Amino acid sequence: MNPFLSKLIVDVARKKLKKTSADKPISKRDIVPLVRILQVEFTHAIKEYIFIILGVFSAGFGLKGFLLPNKFIDGGATGISLLLEHVTSLQLGILLVIVNLPFIILAARTIGMKFALKSIIAIAMLAFVVHFVEYPTITEDKLLIAVFGGFFLGLGIGMSMRGGSVIDGTEVLAIFLGRKLSLTIGDVLLLINIVIFSVGAYLLSIETALYAILTYMAAAKTVDFVVDGVEEYVGVTIISNKHEDLRIMLTQKLQRACTIYAGKGGFGSSGESYDKDIIYTVVTRLELARLQTEIDKIDRNAFIIMGIVKDLKGGMIKKKPMKDH
Repeated sequence: MNPFLSKLIVDVARKKLKKTSADKPISKRDIVPLVRILQVEFTHAIKEYIFIILGVFSAGFGLKGFLLPNKFIDGGATGISLLLEHVTSLQLGILLVIVNLPFIILAARTIGMKFALKSIIAIAMLAFVVHFVEYPTITEDKLLIAVFGGFFLGLGIGMSMRGGSVIDGTEVLAIFLGRKLSLTIGDVLLLINIVIFSVGAYLLSIETALYAILTYMAAAKTVDFVVDGVEEYVGVTIISNKHEDLRIMLTQKLQRACTIYAGKGGFGSSGESYDKDIIYTVVTRLELARLQTEIDKIDRNAFIIMGIVKDLKGGMIKKKPMKDH
C-alpha cells in the first residue's frame, strides 16, 4: 500500500484507540489488528467504488448511446423513468433520482443504511452522467439498439451490484415483496416489468414494448453474467465406500483440494447404518466430465450430488487448472 495511505490509516487507528482507551498508553500490539481491519475496509471500499463508477458510465452509454436517441425503453426503475420522460417535461436525470428514491428509502429499512447511501451515490452519479456526459449515437438499427442497449445497461447494473449498490431500485422492491408474499425475486421483477411494458405499449406502441422486452432480457442476462461470473462452478459431494481412493485421486492425480465430512449412512445393505467419509470438492463446469470419468474408474456406484456454486473466494481452484496425466 502507498506509504502516505498507510500512515493515514495508522493515524486513524491511533485516534480511534485513544477515544476508547482513555489515558492508557497505546502499544504496537494494540494498534496492529485495528490497522489491518482498516486496511481491508479501505481496499474493499476502493474496489467497490471502482465497480460503481464503471457501472454508472456503462449504464450511461447504454442509455445515451442506444436507448434515448431512438425513444426506446427498458424495464425496472429506468424503464419507469423513460416512460415518465415521454409524458412529462422533466429530464431523465431528475426522473432517475425521483423514481428510485422510494426504493432507496425501502432499502435503508430492509437491507441497511450503508447499502442505501452507496445506492444514492450511484444513482446520483448516473443522473449526472445522463445529464452532462455526451455519448455518440451508435446505431439506428432497432434490433442492435435493443440488444446492445440492454447489454450495456445490464453491465452497468451488474457492476454496481458488484460494488454493493443498485442503480435500479426495483430489485430492492422485489426483495421486499418476495419476503412478504413468498415469491421469488425473479417472479416479482417479472410482474413489475409486465406492468411497465403494458404501459409502454399503451403510451408508445406495441412494437416499442416488444423491443423493450428484448432490451430487458439482454440486460437481465448480462447482470447474471456479471454478478454470478462467466465461469460456472459446480460443488460436488461424493459418497462412496472407496472414499480414501477417491480422496487420493482428487488430491494427487487431479491436484484438487477437497473437504472430508464424517458421515453415517442411513441405510446399508443389511439395513443398518454405517460410518463413512463424505468428500466435497468444487470444479468448473468444463472440468466436470473429467472428474466424473475418474470417479467411475474407482467406483461406478458412487453417489454424487452436484449443485451450482455462484462464486468463490480463496482456495486453489482459481489459481491452478486441473492437472492432466
